[in-house]
Amino acid sequence: MTKSNFEWPHGKRIAVMITALLETWSEGRAAPYSIQTTSLKPGAVDYSGIAWGQYGGNEGIWRIMRLLDSFNAPGTICPNAASARLYPDAIRQAIKSGHEIAGHGHFQDELMVYMEAEQERELIRRSLGMLEDITGQKTKGSCCPVLAFSQRTYDFLVQEKIVRRGEAKVLRGSPLDFFDVYRETFDYLYEHEPMAMLPLAIHSHWGGRPLMAAMLQKILAHVAGRSDVWFARGSDIADWVIVRGFDDAPYAQRFFV
Repeated sequence: MTKSNFEWPHGKRIAVMITALLETWSEGRAAPYSIQTTSLKPGAVDYSGIAWGQYGGNEGIWRIMRLLDSFNAPGTICPNAASARLYPDAIRQAIKSGHEIAGHGHFQDELMVYMEAEQERELIRRSLGMLEDITGQKTKGSCCPVLAFSQRTYDFLVQEKIVRRGEAKVLRGSPLDFFDVYRETFDYLYEHEPMAMLPLAIHSHWGGRPLMAAMLQKILAHVAGRSDVWFARGSDIADWVIVRGFDDAPYAQRFFV
């Protein structure tokens, strides 16, 4: 492969892949970060933290989908299987709006890196099966909770015919920082690295709140202002690459060959 034959559909200059994560923790557990400024003593149930996390399915994912729809930007929605079971209407609406559903484990606090091989294999199959029962579709992508995959995870995902895995990290900080980071990254890639890809990830229980949604709206407006941007779902990019036989597109080959 040489840099001359790597391109996006219709000569688009940059691909922007938006991932919205919808997460649920196991019974009695809350997200390890929340609005709480005082840690509770061990053993106490953090009801406030649990409610804070539930915002993602009750409100956040809906606001994110509405924003994506307003810009005709299809995205990839990654729910824990437990989230899909709790909020099936949101998952069905995502499909209706043209977004795809990708796997994200079962519970957010069940980390594959801690599991024995058969336990991990069973969790992947069970969680993907739960998603497919709700969506009625074959799941094509997956992103591990907190990106804590084991050395076996990718092999197990391949066995389940997963073609796309997600590894985008989202910035935690000021909403204005979120906007600045993605705007500046997009501008750099667009100007200096044609045929680049910008993955943008946002969590529904935090990023779906108005203060963060306002920044997502600004990012989408900035990106959509360019006519040669490809808003792509994760599987769209995977399919494009697979059909053209690209095993890899390393930086060195794209710009130094």
